[in-house]
Amino acid sequence: MVTEKPVLNQSGSPEFVFRVFTNVPEFQALLFTLFLLLYLMILCGNTAIIWVVCTHSSLHTPMYFFLGSLSLLEICYTTDVVPLMLSNIFGAQNPISLAGCGTQMFFFVTLGSTDCFLLAVMAYDRYVAICHPLHYSLIMTRKLCVQMVLGSLALALFLSLQLTALIFTLPFCGYHREINHFLCDVPPVLRLACADIHVHQAVLYVVGILVLTVPFLLICISYVFISATILRMRSAEGRQRAFSTCSSHLTVVLLQYGCCSLVYLRPRSSTSEDEDRQIALVYTFVTPLLNPLIYTLRNKDVKGALRTSIFHKAV
Repeated sequence: MVTEKPVLNQSGSPEFVFRVFTNVPEFQALLFTLFLLLYLMILCGNTAIIWVVCTHSSLHTPMYFFLGSLSLLEICYTTDVVPLMLSNIFGAQNPISLAGCGTQMFFFVTLGSTDCFLLAVMAYDRYVAICHPLHYSLIMTRKLCVQMVLGSLALALFLSLQLTALIFTLPFCGYHREINHFLCDVPPVLRLACADIHVHQAVLYVVGILVLTVPFLLICISYVFISATILRMRSAEGRQRAFSTCSSHLTVVLLQYGCCSLVYLRPRSSTSEDEDRQIALVYTFVTPLLNPLIYTLRNKDVKGALRTSIFHKAV
């Protein structure tokens, strides 16, 4: 016989609190400083990418348009999570309302999904550039690039709205309102529900497949054709240049899709709440921080534009 958990009084104003990382004041100060520093580095690095792409006409190409869009997404993505996380890190456990939790989840899922779709769009851009170089400017027009970015955002908005609305129709337990996470992510919020969540978990897996598996398969298909074309190139310099532009993108893809798949596509029985929180730290801080570094350090055009900008500023 299954006893139902007491349900939170829906006539009031339901609130959640996040579980703190540690109760030791010294560690709290250290974590606050570390996360704040990482956040500022993410903001500075991605803002620099956007600024360079916008101000240098030599970078007004589809590849850098997508790179600038990716950097803007990373800024919005981390800003949705980190400020609230920093405000709770000292153990005050400031509550977040049901509406506030739903809003954070909606934007988090939307921006994260758009990020995944955009990485697939960037793979298609590399496919056209390497496999059909003579038709590249005819295919990858400015209009098409804007449409693909907006299409990625629109699809992510649709999926996120459906998922978030479905989750927040659930009743939540009155004595179990502590979220074992630093944000209102889908899996930890679902664990607090006082109702059968099999349908909600099934919907989460479907959304995960649409957001992670399908784009990743499209990326893999693109790189099969790209690899075949690169291997047929006679020029070693051409192969090296093509490999350099693709390796940066592949590194970001493996980080993003790998971490997200571990959280959203693993069976619930094999997942640990603490593991999910640790993995979430990677795609909240590490991936957005590495994106500008990877593309800057491995891209001669971006490095040259940055050097030119810094030199002119210094003069």
